[in-house]
Amino acid sequence: MKRTAAAVSAAVLLLPLTACGGDAEAGGGSTVTVTVGYQSKTINTVTAGTLLRSLGYFEKQLDSLGDGVTYKVVWQDYATGAPITAQMTAGKIDIGSMGDFPLLINAARGEQLGRPTRLVSVTGYNLRGGLNTIVTAPGSRLTSLRDLKGKKVSTSVGSAADGTLVRALQRAGIDPEEGVEKLNQQPAVGASALAAGSADALSQFVAWPGLLAHQGKAKALYDGARLNLPTFHGVTAREDFAKERPAVLEAFLKAQARATDYLNDHPVTAAEKVAGITGLPAEVVYLYNGAHGIATFDPALKPRLVSALKQDVSVLKSAKLTGDVDVDSFVDDRYVRRALGTTYAERLAATPPAAASEVWPKGSARTRTFESPSELLGHVSAHRDSVRAAYVPDATTGTPWFADKAVWVADGKKLLPFVTPATAQDYVDGHDGASVVTYAEALERAS
Repeated sequence: MKRTAAAVSAAVLLLPLTACGGDAEAGGGSTVTVTVGYQSKTINTVTAGTLLRSLGYFEKQLDSLGDGVTYKVVWQDYATGAPITAQMTAGKIDIGSMGDFPLLINAARGEQLGRPTRLVSVTGYNLRGGLNTIVTAPGSRLTSLRDLKGKKVSTSVGSAADGTLVRALQRAGIDPEEGVEKLNQQPAVGASALAAGSADALSQFVAWPGLLAHQGKAKALYDGARLNLPTFHGVTAREDFAKERPAVLEAFLKAQARATDYLNDHPVTAAEKVAGITGLPAEVVYLYNGAHGIATFDPALKPRLVSALKQDVSVLKSAKLTGDVDVDSFVDDRYVRRALGTTYAERLAATPPAAASEVWPKGSARTRTFESPSELLGHVSAHRDSVRAAYVPDATTGTPWFADKAVWVADGKKLLPFVTPATAQDYVDGHDGASVVTYAEALERAS
């Protein structure tokens, strides 16, 4: 019988409760349903979700197995990692992608409920923590993290963004439990709360901070990269599924690697593709997933990321969200090593691209890079009507941000961008003669 692989979309409440990773007779042959949980709008997981699904690489990889099996891939889309974990521990999802803190909760819940899971690859990462950002309303008078004391802050408890909030508050000398009123909300609800004034700030993961800033509905208050602690999203699989269907899991990881290469080789096209599927502006997708974006995509389980995951355990324990988590047992690189073969060592040693200033011209499938933010400003000033988006790296953290949303500092002839007012002010305080200027003033100085 000719074997095929089919992608199937289904609403969560209508999904079948059986046959995940299992067999069913179909016309005398064997059918295996593989269920993948992903987060379409958490766009640094696209190589294991949105982009991968659109390219059909997983289905094609399954088609090449030659084992006489008909594979049916069911894709389930969620807003956060928590429901993916719930479905995995119920045996209803085989492979899922989520952020570092949800991954630890995934590991803990799996062990508690006798459905152990394993971290098998990485999607997108940022070595300094720039994937998470705290934002406030455009007209807010809050200018630094210290201003949050006694305020209402929306976040998704147990998420990577919540972890950033906890650590940032602690460094600012604010008790994360008693010093602020934390509102446990889904990202979209938190965004609405910020707009309505019922929340003073919002701590969220990619792509919410960039989206709200791009829409003029928020401004950055704290850049997660100031923590200088790696953050990442990864792929987790049920241990029983991995043992029963290792070839299928390896097929997924090969497909993920192909999707990663596609994104890295065609960053603008990939951003447009993801934008078309998710409804997010392509400019926002590119901010995170671009050639010099906030996220770096590589499936390798780098030791530095694993080490960061171990540091995250204490934060979750203090919040009573998990007990101890054996990270070394949770991380299992056997499948991705086999899937990627001789290229794995090269990927493991790869480093993020250097920070760069980029302009995305209107109507172009390519961006243009500049050696300095000042040079970018000069170009934008001379081509205002033909620029779709402009991105500049924070002068301190390297986090890319929209040029027109950045806080600009003039220091002699230098024009320096910062994601937040506090980081800009820190620079001004340490450099005589430096001052904060508006974006319009920065453009005028660069012209």
